[in-house]
Amino acid sequence: MARKRLKDPSILHGHHVVSGPELRATFEAAARGADDTARVRRRVLHGVVLVLLIGLIAAAIIAALAIINGKLAIPTAEPAQETVSTCPAGTFDYTPPEQINLNVYNSTSRPGLARSVADEFLARKFMVADVSNVDAGYRGVAAVISGAAGHSAAFSVQRNLPGSDYFQDGRTDGSVDVILSQDYSALTPPDLVDQTPGKLSCPRESRRIADDDMWPVIPSAPATP
Repeated sequence: MARKRLKDPSILHGHHVVSGPELRATFEAAARGADDTARVRRRVLHGVVLVLLIGLIAAAIIAALAIINGKLAIPTAEPAQETVSTCPAGTFDYTPPEQINLNVYNSTSRPGLARSVADEFLARKFMVADVSNVDAGYRGVAAVISGAAGHSAAFSVQRNLPGSDYFQDGRTDGSVDVILSQDYSALTPPDLVDQTPGKLSCPRESRRIADDDMWPVIPSAPATP
C-alpha cells in the first residue's frame, strides 16, 4: 500500500500560505521603503530651503552694496504739499501803542538796528521789552509775530511798519515780536500812520508748512544788539 504523501503546510488548495516570519518580513520591508521615501523627501525639502536662503542672502548683499554705492535709492514718502493760512480773517481796530507789549529783534548785519528801531517805537509810546539780535530764516522787510490774542496789536504794529509780513504762533498772551530783515528801511512817519480799522497784511499766507525760509526763528538766548 502506497504511503500517503505528506502535505506541505505552506500550500493550501494550491495556494501558498504566508507564514508569520514572511508576513513580518514583508511589513518590515514596506516600512523601510516608506522611511527611505520620507528621508528622500526631507532631503529634497531641506535642499530647496537651503537654496532659497542662499538666494535671499545673496540678494540682500547685492542690494546693500547697490545702496552703499548709490546705485539703488530707497523710496521715501514725499511730505504732503499742505498749505496753511497764517493770516487771520476779519477786520481789526487800531490798538493804542501804550497797550502793546513789543519785542524788537535785528536779523540783519546792521549793528544797532534793533536798538534804534526800538527807540522809535518807544517814542510812539509802544511798551518795548526785549531788544536783541537774532539769526532768523525770514527774508523780507520785517516779520510781525503774535498769538491769537495779539491780532489787533499786531495790526497796529504793521501800520507803523510798512511792507511787513504777519505770522501767528502759539503764544497765549497779547505780546508782539518784530524781526527786522535785510529789506527794512524805515518806519512809517508818525503823522502818516493810518489808524482806521483794517486787516493784517499777509502777502505770503499760502505756503508750505516746511518752508523754513519764510518762518522766522527766534533763538532762546539772543545776543545783545
